[in-house]
Amino acid sequence: MTRRPSRLVERGAIGHASAVSVADVATCVFACLPSAKISELVALGPNGVSSGKAVRVYGEMSTIGQQAVERIARGLQARDIATVDAPVSGGPAGARAGTLAIMAAGSAETMTFVAPWLSRMGSRVFPVGERVGAAQTMKLVNNLVLANTMAGTFEAMVFGAKAGLDAVTMIEVMNASTGSSWVTTDIVPRAVLPGTFAFGAATSIIAKDVSLGIAEAQALGVPMWTLEQSARLWQFAMAQGHAHDDMTRLLTMIASWAGVPEAAVVSQDQP
Repeated sequence: MTRRPSRLVERGAIGHASAVSVADVATCVFACLPSAKISELVALGPNGVSSGKAVRVYGEMSTIGQQAVERIARGLQARDIATVDAPVSGGPAGARAGTLAIMAAGSAETMTFVAPWLSRMGSRVFPVGERVGAAQTMKLVNNLVLANTMAGTFEAMVFGAKAGLDAVTMIEVMNASTGSSWVTTDIVPRAVLPGTFAFGAATSIIAKDVSLGIAEAQALGVPMWTLEQSARLWQFAMAQGHAHDDMTRLLTMIASWAGVPEAAVVSQDQP
């Protein structure tokens, strides 16, 4: 058992050695995992949820794209297990506080069944239809906007810093003006200005979501000229060895490429 589940067991949680062990005793199983490959293994693999004796509903809370969640749903349906497509947004802080935004898709009966658990994990649940996969699309729409907004905000902040503007002042002005976004109101004040760069999501995760979103948009014949350029920036950060760095580190990467010291993009008043 890894360190994080061990800490939960110490606080009263019940630990299990495998996904099938959980599904042998729980009628509803939720999973939130880092990739489609891992999600499919947990749901459908040899020791996966699909072999469980008790499970009747599986909630896929990962961001893995429409095709992957559809494959999972088909595999589980063959074992009479229903699927709820329910990716989340809000980051680690939202997960700890139970204030995640949850996008959810599934049959009306299944959605009613999982509603009590979803309401504990999130402050808002957004039903987006009965078709499994629709919530994945909604999550990718959200994360494409986030990734693009972060990239543009960080580039603009580096420009302002190199021109001599104070980082805190820039954020205050943007938040009182038309440049305001969740990046400026939450991410930068919480994880950038203090110099911690610890929002909690790795660069690889946001790069994965952007790639998934662009691929699915292209499959629908939707041009993504702006977002494709943003994706190149995230992929370049990955290629430079920053896959496991916090996604907010993109700001210091851009700063280094511009010859701007990190101190110029954080608060000078932090202890």
